[in-house]
Amino acid sequence: MTNPMHTPSIQELDSAHYLHPFTDFKDLSGRGAKVVTRAEGIYVWDSEGHQLLDAMSGLWCVNVGYGRRELAQAAFDQMLKLPYYNSFFQTTNEPAVRLAARLASLAPKVGDRSFNHVFYSSSGSESNDSNVRMVRRYWDLLGQPQRKVIISRHNAYHGSTMAGASLGGMSGMHAQGDLPIPNIVHIDQPYYLDKRQEGESEADFGLRSARWLEDKILEIGPDKVAAFIAEPVQGAGGVIIPPASYWPEIQRIVDKYGILLISDEVICAFGRLGYWFAYERFGYKPDLVTFAKGITSGYIPLGGVMVGNRVAEVLIEKGGEFNHGYTYSGHPVACAVALANLDIMEREQLPQKVRGELGAYFASRYAELNAHPLVAMAQTCGFVGGFVLVKNSTTLERFAPDLSVGMVCRRFCFENGLIMRAVGDRMIVAPPLVMTPTDIDELMRRIFLVLDLTQKELQRLGWLSESL
Repeated sequence: MTNPMHTPSIQELDSAHYLHPFTDFKDLSGRGAKVVTRAEGIYVWDSEGHQLLDAMSGLWCVNVGYGRRELAQAAFDQMLKLPYYNSFFQTTNEPAVRLAARLASLAPKVGDRSFNHVFYSSSGSESNDSNVRMVRRYWDLLGQPQRKVIISRHNAYHGSTMAGASLGGMSGMHAQGDLPIPNIVHIDQPYYLDKRQEGESEADFGLRSARWLEDKILEIGPDKVAAFIAEPVQGAGGVIIPPASYWPEIQRIVDKYGILLISDEVICAFGRLGYWFAYERFGYKPDLVTFAKGITSGYIPLGGVMVGNRVAEVLIEKGGEFNHGYTYSGHPVACAVALANLDIMEREQLPQKVRGELGAYFASRYAELNAHPLVAMAQTCGFVGGFVLVKNSTTLERFAPDLSVGMVCRRFCFENGLIMRAVGDRMIVAPPLVMTPTDIDELMRRIFLVLDLTQKELQRLGWLSESL
């Protein structure tokens, strides 16, 4: 165990030199960052020896759990053999080629939208930048350069680069940096709790919310729309699971107007929803699929785009030189780790377990949260889950946003050995796919404990009735 006396010096150096992502720098400097020192399985430990059950898989990515020596060995072996070479000079490397072929074999075949090609990056953000470049190049090559507009959704997350943050619909991100960039627009998200009409079923809401896309296409002009981008399940937006009627209607609309469909699966691919790629879970047919995170279980940065035949054939046959790419595109070490990671997932049948009995057990236990007086709409999809903190679970009365009840709950999480994320008044989880039923039981025990403590604190503060 790391000496606890070492923590203040690390925190001091952190405050002096490290600007954290998505962080109030001054606030963190005043409190000091939690120093995470080691991890094993589904747990991480801080520098003071506290164990935390990581119900967020790091940041939606450590699908095979921590401490997998196989992945470290794959990186070590590749570093000794070929630690790096670029793909710019008409050169390639074996791990990148083998991984591209492996991904093509895992992606379900859907006619002219089958996937046989991969464009590599180092992250989901970079991958979505690549999507913008490829989509607009595709339409240019087809003689329709006016098709530049990409439609996304409010509260979506597609990365934090200029293009990625623009594609995303996070208002706080748009407020910094004069975003979105031109020709990126947004429609409302399919969030039943917030957007439903009185008496409207989830199925009817799914159809109505999907048709917001058609409304936007007609408003802009179908001949100007290049693509629609969406997450199968919105992750950073709070685990927003669309009704079953949503994606089939989206497919009908994009087909009707001939626009490209981009499935951002940075979170949802590689077993997270019980399938190698989440579009199979919902039955739609994308033209491009963004991936990252789970491809290496977060052990080393790697991202990319699965490019469907419809797009790839135009870029290859008509495009000439494609003036886009990254220093680390197809990085041999990252690709070697990804191959070893996929070996583990196939050998241990992790997507099948999430789709089968393990996922069903997680769903049944997670649904028990609906019995807690603070909780509404506890839902799962594969190995993601979310619920809303409410004042009244019968009437669905919400807390005022400025109370930040989610952050109150998150504080009790950290104090009681649980990493669960707060997104406004929604609490969300994305556990490692290697969880056992016993691990799920322990996760639920900790969540219920945290909810009870949160309820008492909200009552103490006068934000919640004592009668609950």
